[in-house]
Amino acid sequence: MNKTEGKKTVVLLSGGVDSTTTLAIAMNDDFEACALTFRYGQRHTHEIEAATRIARSFGAAHHIILDIDLRSFGGSALTADIEVPKGRAVSDISRDIPVTYVPARNTIFLSFALAYAETLGARDIFIGVNALDYSGYPDCRPEYIAAFEHMANLATKAGVEGRSFTIHAPLIAMTKAQIIRTGILLGVDYSLTTTCYDPSPEGKSCGRCDACLLRLQGFKEAGIDDPVAYINKG
Repeated sequence: MNKTEGKKTVVLLSGGVDSTTTLAIAMNDDFEACALTFRYGQRHTHEIEAATRIARSFGAAHHIILDIDLRSFGGSALTADIEVPKGRAVSDISRDIPVTYVPARNTIFLSFALAYAETLGARDIFIGVNALDYSGYPDCRPEYIAAFEHMANLATKAGVEGRSFTIHAPLIAMTKAQIIRTGILLGVDYSLTTTCYDPSPEGKSCGRCDACLLRLQGFKEAGIDDPVAYINKG
């Protein structure tokens, strides 16, 4: 994929299924994608390597990896010495906000994306949040995206001057299976992606954390074999 013509956009790219599919959608819509990935102190740093592979594979116009050490705050199983939940029923995952929630993470990420977009002269930001098959995170809901977009247009020079921003969340109302099928139609190679919160030192997915369980269910419902390696594939 080498579509880099058209308007610039910033795409938040974590290296997982959702953000990769979002990148594919943006580029299929003829946006010139500038990918933004964060090294924020997460235990699953293998996702940064995945994001690098994906940005290169797609021919993204730019790919920035930004360092923010959220371990200084902790408060999450992804940024502190807190055990990652494993083996839960999929139906229980979105019932409560889990310990893998990173406080204000999407607000932090979108704020950096907004700053990057304004310097690029871009008016569009893509984020792969999903409100159906999600892990109970409050910053993945449509009302949150709408509120951030409103704030972005109040708090920036571009917004005040009438050059408004749009926050695109194309996956927000899709099931995980629908996301995967969409990506396949767009030529996404999901073997490049990674999802696990607690992989082996070799990068093999555990198959039991919430992220793995949602991913495996999505591939199963899509009728597609998940191409990544698992320690336990259920």
